[in-house]
Amino acid sequence: MTSLADRLAHVRWIAGGTAAGKSTLAGLLAGRHGAAVLDGDRAEHRWLDRCSAEHHPHLAALRDRPPGVRWRDRDVRQVFRAMPSLHGEMTGFLVDDLLALPADRPVLVDYFGILPRDLAPLLRHPGQAVFLLPTPAFRAAALAARYADPARARATWGDRDPRTALAERLARDALWDDEVRRQAPLHTAAVLTVDGTTPAADLADHLATRFGLLRP
Repeated sequence: MTSLADRLAHVRWIAGGTAAGKSTLAGLLAGRHGAAVLDGDRAEHRWLDRCSAEHHPHLAALRDRPPGVRWRDRDVRQVFRAMPSLHGEMTGFLVDDLLALPADRPVLVDYFGILPRDLAPLLRHPGQAVFLLPTPAFRAAALAARYADPARARATWGDRDPRTALAERLARDALWDDEVRRQAPLHTAAVLTVDGTTPAADLADHLATRFGLLRP
């Protein structure tokens, strides 16, 4: 019987932390090497409709809740502990979506919400994945720019004070990064720190080599 890792041998994973440039790099690699892209952030909206309270309790708890509600009456660590990805609830959805795609060309997964522990069984070799983690300064600048639009901030955080919401988001994401770093050596996962000093084109070249996307 063909293993799941064998069935996903054409998949390459760009995981890690938020605001590390995953989507930018996935777009560059797709354009250069003819790869398809699975955008995990967009897919999450479909997964909400498919989740169940029995099998995905943390994800189901977010369904039909107004923006920002999960942060009310919780500290940052409590919000972090309630993340569905921390409990592996997204992995099955990712696998189902990947198996539904054609396997005749490389597929790049652009998604933060999977940890080394959950990704390792899906790989034939560690070179299929990389975890990008931004420096605190790089992430802070990227998220500040992302949520400078008041409409986008309200869509994400509701009526919460944007400055407070951003500070708490940065603190939660730092906890996620710490968890990735803790798990990475246990599962031979590659971690790449992104600080903005290396051009995206050069990072894409590095990933193309790691992922074996370069044609002879």
